[in-house]
Amino acid sequence: MRKTLLATAMACSCVCGFASFDASGQDAQPAPNQAANTKNQEDVEELVRQLQMLKVNYAQEVRRLRVLDAEVQALQSRITGKVSGTPLPAEPAPGSETASTTTSNGSGASVESSQAASTTQAAQASTSTQSRSVQDALEQQQNAYFSRKFTLEDDLTYNHYDRAELTLNGFLALNSIFLGNIAIDRVTSDSLTNDLIGRYAVTPRFSLNLDVPYVGRNTDYQQGGAGGSAATLDEASSTGKGLGDVNLSVNYKILTETANRPDTVLTLGITAPTGQAPYGIKWVNVAASSQYEEFAVPTKQPTGNGVWQATFASSFVKTMDPAIVFGNFGYIHSFTRSFNDINTDPQEVTPGSVKLADVFYFGAGIAFAFNDRSSLSLSFSDRINGKDSLRDTGGPWTKIIGSQANAATLNLGFTYALSPHTTFVTILGMGMTPDAPNFTLTFKIPYMF
Repeated sequence: MRKTLLATAMACSCVCGFASFDASGQDAQPAPNQAANTKNQEDVEELVRQLQMLKVNYAQEVRRLRVLDAEVQALQSRITGKVSGTPLPAEPAPGSETASTTTSNGSGASVESSQAASTTQAAQASTSTQSRSVQDALEQQQNAYFSRKFTLEDDLTYNHYDRAELTLNGFLALNSIFLGNIAIDRVTSDSLTNDLIGRYAVTPRFSLNLDVPYVGRNTDYQQGGAGGSAATLDEASSTGKGLGDVNLSVNYKILTETANRPDTVLTLGITAPTGQAPYGIKWVNVAASSQYEEFAVPTKQPTGNGVWQATFASSFVKTMDPAIVFGNFGYIHSFTRSFNDINTDPQEVTPGSVKLADVFYFGAGIAFAFNDRSSLSLSFSDRINGKDSLRDTGGPWTKIIGSQANAATLNLGFTYALSPHTTFVTILGMGMTPDAPNFTLTFKIPYMF
């Protein structure tokens, strides 16, 4: 009996021992699996962090690429006058396998893309504004089209000149009564000049220019008051038309604009006396009565200066967004030339020589670009020359009284881009001194290839 109970107790203890061993084994098994899961979670979080950093860096690089692309387009627009409208490729859409990992960062990427697009649009808008209006203003003031291979320009200029003089030939009696002849002379002149100008850019710094003008002039002469009577007037007109003086010039850009210096262009030119010279033109008496024996007018009007001339000039342009400041100065030297006849008397022929005084001119102004097509400019220009000289063959030089001049003009200009190749330019000049025309109106249409 005791043996049986002992065997039963031993069997129960063995069964309990095996059960407790199995339970302890089951409880100890999850420890290594939990550590592995923790490590995997940390790896996933690290990969997500690295992915987010890569996305931020990618958005920044895209923004830099877009800004750089806009800067390249701005430089190209200055060289070619055109703005490339091809944007950079859009950012690739994220794949489906990364959609779950970027959901929480989607708003950040969207903000980066919006900032990059805004930066690009602003840069492109600024570039577009400068591509035509600013460039047109620069080219008009520099008179040098370096950015276009060839430019054909048609200019039409109208000048109006009106002067009246009171001539007294006598003496004043009793300090209040004038005894003698009173003559009122008035001269009005209108001229229309059509210039056909071709400009060829040999290099980005060197260009050739050819200007062929056609001139038409009409001058009206009035005289009254002879013999003390202001009621009697006499009038006569004189006209002239034909080819003007052809000009050939070269432009060379010696300095390119930087933050501290302007664009600087040198101009050398030569003018040929292809027009009708004013020397030797006969003046004939057109008086209606004996009271106007000295009322004479020229048989025709000249269309040129009649002498060879050399020009040396320089122009400066500085961009100060949104304004453009420009200036120029120049010197014209006239060469002495001989003529078979320099006398205005129809009954006489006098060979002689002509020497025109040298001319100095300068100007300065400012231009504003309103938008990508239009700009407005305001400038002042002045032209000063001394007395011209004449001499008979073998005789001394004689100064021509009244031939010196100081012609100052205030100019208001407007440019408008009609198409990518054509610009409309209009300039109104208002005379500020008696030697300058009363007003000048110019229309230009350059066609740029």
